[in-house]
This record gives sequence, structure tokens and C-alpha cells, in this order.
Amino acid sequence: MTTLQDISHLITDGKHGDCKDEDGSGFYFVSCKDVRDGWIDYSGARQIKEADYLDTHRRTQLETNDIVITNSGTIGRMALVPNAPETNRTTFQKSVAIVKPNQEKVVPQWLYYSLMANRDVLIGWSGGTAQKNLLLRDMRAFNVDVPPLPTQRKIATILSAYDDLIENNLWRIKILEEMAQNLYREWFVKFRFPGHQHARFTDSPFGRIPEGWEVNTVENTFAVLGGGTPSKTVPEYWDEGTINWYSPTDLTATGSMFMDRSRNQITELGLKKSSARLFPPFSVMMTSRATLGVISINTTEACTNQGFITCIPNEHFPLYTLYYWLKENVEHFISLGTGATFKEITKGVFKTIELVVPAQAIVAQFEDTVQQFAFQVLNLQRKNTTLHRTRDLLLPRLISGEMDVSELDITIPEEVAA
Repeated sequence: MTTLQDISHLITDGKHGDCKDEDGSGFYFVSCKDVRDGWIDYSGARQIKEADYLDTHRRTQLETNDIVITNSGTIGRMALVPNAPETNRTTFQKSVAIVKPNQEKVVPQWLYYSLMANRDVLIGWSGGTAQKNLLLRDMRAFNVDVPPLPTQRKIATILSAYDDLIENNLWRIKILEEMAQNLYREWFVKFRFPGHQHARFTDSPFGRIPEGWEVNTVENTFAVLGGGTPSKTVPEYWDEGTINWYSPTDLTATGSMFMDRSRNQITELGLKKSSARLFPPFSVMMTSRATLGVISINTTEACTNQGFITCIPNEHFPLYTLYYWLKENVEHFISLGTGATFKEITKGVFKTIELVVPAQAIVAQFEDTVQQFAFQVLNLQRKNTTLHRTRDLLLPRLISGEMDVSELDITIPEEVAA
């Protein structure tokens, strides 16, 4: 048994600072919300000026095979830093800690999995009242049971095989979602839909739009619902609940197009005794406060807390047209948000937003095309759920030594053997 400090070159964290934003700079100032379970999500990460990056980067010096751990707010999300172009352009805010493994003593992939297996213990070490924090001194003193290097390599090889499959599926999901978003943009923003060469255009508040399309408000186009939270002090509202009840962290933790299950479920009584509203499967949930504009589709009947605006598709503005309209306009929603600490867009303001409602024939063609992409995304997401579940069952047994790998003949990949 040794400490994390003894098997690491450095354990540090990011930096508080007034870094200046510069969209498109390619220099990232990552916070805890951008660290998912197993990867860093750059899609919504702040981009900052190169000079601020260079100043901040001196503290972290991020490298391939470093381990990042969220240590403030949401504790314990981890990622092993990949060999990727973004690595040399990434620095961190104070809510993320960086562990630099000493590769003479530990295999970085094994240490990453070992820390994952002990995530609950790490979380238990965090303190604070208003906001939980895992202090660097406690991380450095954290005990780690380190097996011989050959054993570490075998364990890392077994577990990383699952993560490689998960990563490949995530890459395929990203491509499918980008294809669908680009198709939406071509058809409904640039008006280059099938047959556009023969379309006539007319003036509107949005400029020239095709004849037969109309400008309307959200309120007159589709239904909008809010949410609520049953009292946490009444067990009957929560115990053995079967109704999916989403909070913003459900969406921000996964960043996925579809949501099959929420972290918490409520009972029928909890639903009845709160302002939460039940909505049908394949509605579109959008976070409306704090992290504003995270969007996902529920696959079961569900409800949310008050941090959401949920949009109900209909025949005039169906599911994927609605979903990608929301995705396309997140920046606009953020600009309409109010609040000093956290931005929030209210249902009242959201309902007044104007939008272009396309002709039904074009909408139907778009839905038929994009539905094929969406079904593939949902299938890949569910495959990843199964892979995660299997890996997580193996993880504690391998790390604890309950499952002996010493006699296994395993080909060690180059990135683990190095």
C-alpha cells in the first residue's frame, strides 16, 4: 500500500483567473462540467486567448496519460488524457485536478481504473457545506494498493478494450449527429432543401424565406412544459419511484442525444404533490438555467425538475425538426437569459421567440431522413450502456485482485506496454 503522491510526479489543480474568451482560438479552459466519465468534452468548453492559455498552462502542463479528476462541485468524474491535438492546447479551471503518474511505478491506464474503482471513497473524502471540495492534500494522501507492473498492464488491457469500443461508438455517434445537424442547417437555415432551385421566396422578419413557410412564435407552434421537485423530506415521494425525473446533471453528465433513464425516480404521489409535469416519450428536454441549453430526448414517459423547458413535438413541428431547431439556436437562448450568477431563460420569454415553420412536405422528408441517423445513435448509445455496465462489473474485481490475471496470456497493446 502506498499513497497517490508516492506514485505520481505531480498532483495539482487548475487556476482561478480572468481569462478572456476568444471563440475559435483552439485554446481550451476546461471546467468540471466538461469532464465526462472517461473523456473530456470540448464541444462546450470555453476557448480563451493564447496569451491567457500560456500563462495558465504553466501550472498544469497537461500531457498524454495524465489523469484529470473533478474535485469541486461534482466530485469524481475522471478522464485519462488522450494523445490528441487538443491535449497541447488545454488548461483547466480550479474545479479540475491533474494527476501525473510516475510511469516507472505505475501504468497510467491501470492507475486511472484503480481511481475509478475507488471513486466513492474519494467522494467520501470531500468536504464543504455550500459546495463539496476534494482537497489536493487529501488526494495526495489517498492510499493505493499497487500490484506488479505486469499485472497492471494486463488489467489495463482488459478494461481498456471496453473503453476502446465505447470510444469508437462515441465517435460514430458524433459523426451521425453532425450529419443531421448539417442537414438541418442546409435545409432550414440556408434554404438549400430538395427542389430549392425552383422555390419562390418572400419577405419576412427573418429576411427572404420560401413561399409556403411561415413565421410564428414558439407558443403558437408547439407546447412547452416546466418542471418541479417533490419534497425531499417525504420518503413516499421517492422510495421505490418508477417515474423518470430528470435534473440538469443527468443531461450534463452524459451529453447524449437520448436519455433512457434518470438518476432519480419519483412515485405517482410525488408527481401529484409537486409542480412536475408528466410528458410523453420522445419529447425534447432543454436545461433552462445554470448550464443553459443542454438538450436531450427522453425515451420514456418522464418529468423534470424546475431547471428545464420541455418541448412537445407535433405534426407541424415534429421531433427531429424541433430537436435540431433547439440545437441550432442555443446561443440565442443564452442571449435571452437573465440572472447575475447563473443565466436562466423563463418559459414566458421562450414562448415569445419567433421561428420559421417550414412547409410540411419538406419537414416530412427531413424527418424520414434524420430518423435513420437517430435510430443508429440510440442503438449505439444503448450498446455503450451495456459496455459500461460490463466494464464496471469487472472493474472492482480486477483492481482488488479478486479476479486473478497472472496466468492469462494477453497481448499488451503498445500504448499500455510503453
